[in-house]
Amino acid sequence: MFWTILGWVVFGLIAGFIARAVVPGKDDIGLLATIVLGVVGSVVGGFLWGLLTVGFRGFQPAGWIGSVIGAVIVLVIYNKVTGRKRLRR
Repeated sequence: MFWTILGWVVFGLIAGFIARAVVPGKDDIGLLATIVLGVVGSVVGGFLWGLLTVGFRGFQPAGWIGSVIGAVIVLVIYNKVTGRKRLRR
């Protein structure tokens, strides 16, 4: 059980950092929020992949690519809702 949780933390951290690198601008979120971003992104990516392929399967985690795509989606929505990262024109 410990190794499963540790694996999710590391997986979420990596996926969250990649998502933060892909979305332009500076993110003012900490390490814990980055981990949560990656884990939630994995669940969102798995949900969306399930809808696109075989129909609704429930909330299942995705692989690396799905996790990063889901984390990018979650980060963009988070930035829109909180009003962060407004680009200067």
